[in-house]
Amino acid sequence: MKILQELTEFQCKKNLEKLDTTVLGRNYICYDEIDSTQKEIWRRIENKKIKNGLLIRAKNQTSGIGTHGRIWYTTENNITFSFYIELNCSIEKIKGITTGIANVIVSIIKEKYNVNVDIKPPNDLYINGKKVGGILTESKVRGNVVKFIVIGIGINNSQIKFNKELDNIATSLKKEYGIVLNVEEFIAEFCNKLEKIFLKRIG
Repeated sequence: MKILQELTEFQCKKNLEKLDTTVLGRNYICYDEIDSTQKEIWRRIENKKIKNGLLIRAKNQTSGIGTHGRIWYTTENNITFSFYIELNCSIEKIKGITTGIANVIVSIIKEKYNVNVDIKPPNDLYINGKKVGGILTESKVRGNVVKFIVIGIGINNSQIKFNKELDNIATSLKKEYGIVLNVEEFIAEFCNKLEKIFLKRIG
């Protein structure tokens, strides 16, 4: 695995110029290629090399994790990242968080491009009846207390060609509307919105 960037907090501010968070995204690592951003987060948890708010992005994934254990194929300039947030709250406080994250994504795309993205609860994103993205939420729970969550986001941003298995059910923003999100700007805005909503909710 080749690390494209491993950024300090100061460098992260420069790279994610519009980042305005306290925790989320302040530790930011970008891989040129990796098996899975979600798996890398869990490896760092197991090796105790993890910081609160860590966000890992990959330009390419060779074995990304989709829903129900499916592989999420990623090509360059699609949006793929996972993040880690430490918690110490009841399970009830994070109920519906996946749909909440989906709503944040939908709102950003609507505000920037006036494009409607539909949510298929709890974790799939659709455009014109085809899947454009998904959210994977995992957590560590002890008793009724959530210790931390690991959340993966995948959005088909610029991909035009899909394999035969996915061609009739998957699409991308570029394929449907000819638009391509700026990845760094999207991630920064996502972090800003989510942290405000999330911290308010669990506070």
